Parts: sequence; C-alpha cells; structure tokens
Amino acid sequence: MITASKQEWTYSVLRGRIVNGTYAEGHRLVIDAIARELEVSPMPVREAIRRLEAEGWVHYERNHGASVRPLDDDTWAEGMTAVAVLDGYVTSVAAPHLTAADYKALRKSNERMRTALEDLDVMQVSEANLELHGRIQDRCPNSYLRLHLRSMQERLNTLRGRIFMFIPGRGRDSTDEHDELIELLESGAPAADVESFAREHTLKTVAVYLERRAEAESA
Repeated sequence: MITASKQEWTYSVLRGRIVNGTYAEGHRLVIDAIARELEVSPMPVREAIRRLEAEGWVHYERNHGASVRPLDDDTWAEGMTAVAVLDGYVTSVAAPHLTAADYKALRKSNERMRTALEDLDVMQVSEANLELHGRIQDRCPNSYLRLHLRSMQERLNTLRGRIFMFIPGRGRDSTDEHDELIELLESGAPAADVESFAREHTLKTVAVYLERRAEAESA
C-alpha cells in the first residue's frame, strides 16, 4: 500500500518537471522508467499521471501511453482570455484583504520585473509577474478560485519564452499597468473598477499578441 505523502511527492515532481520545461511538449511519460528513477513503485507514478491528465497537463493515447500535452498559440490565447476574466474577479475580491506589507511587496515585484526586462531575462520577468499577481490572488478568500487560477497560469506560462520574444514591448507597458493597478487597489476603488482594470490588463496582452501574429502571417 502506498502512502498519500509518496503519491503527492511523485505528483509534485512530475508536475514540476512539466512546468519548468524538463518534460517538454510531447515528452513520453514511461511509468516503469520514472518509477525506477524516483525509486517508487509504479502505482504512485500511475496515479500522478492520471491526476495530471485530469488537470490537462498530460494526454493519454491508447497504444502509445501518456505524454505531455502540447500547448499551441491558439490555446494559449484562449486560456489567457479565461485567466483575464477569472483574475479580474479574484483581484476585486482580494482587494479588501491587502495590507500595507502586501503593497510594499507588490511594488518590489514590479521593480524586479522592470530590471529583468532590461536584462532580457525571460524567466525572471515571468517569475516576477506571477509573484505580483500571486500576491494579490493569495488574499482572495475563495480557495477554489485561487487554486484553479494558479493552475491555469502555470500551464499557460510554459509558453512564456515564445510569447515574450514575440511581443517584447508589452512587458514595459505591463509594468506601468501594474503601477496603476496597485494605486487603484490602495485607493480603495470600487470593486467593479478593480475587476475591469485587472481583466483588461491581461486582455491587452492577448490582443497585442494576436495583432503581432496577424502582422507576421500577412507579411
């Protein structure tokens, strides 16, 4: 019998490898090989793969087994649109629970993002952006929304390098919008205004990406 902790650890390892790119799109997840590497029985690996499949990270095909599900640009755009709608609401609900320490941390994250943009450090840009939005999301009292939104963002974030290189100028505009969002939150603006601004902030990224892609395809 396997323990819950071993199941959870195996799941965390596999999910982490997908998120950080160790297991790229299309990478086959061979249960026996992973079990030997992690020094566990095949059962926790099998359960982890089933869980990842349910969450959309893994695709299972009969006679071929499990592999990391590909994420194309159209799926990214659709997913980010969903994130925009959900994050807008979550941000508005989280607003009353933000503290002075939170606002200080948010500004620090945004400055780290600006520095990373100057250094063209895609990984740090992405991490600082997720850190900033994650800080706000953590103050949302609805745990289901928090977990679901974070999972969606981590999945879509696997395309961060390709998307960033396609719309590098969007990052600078995004940090300016972060400043506006922080000021809006700190001023105690109406929930509807906060939700609208947060939603449009993400939708602008999608719009810029689709515009640039259309230009590239028509060139």
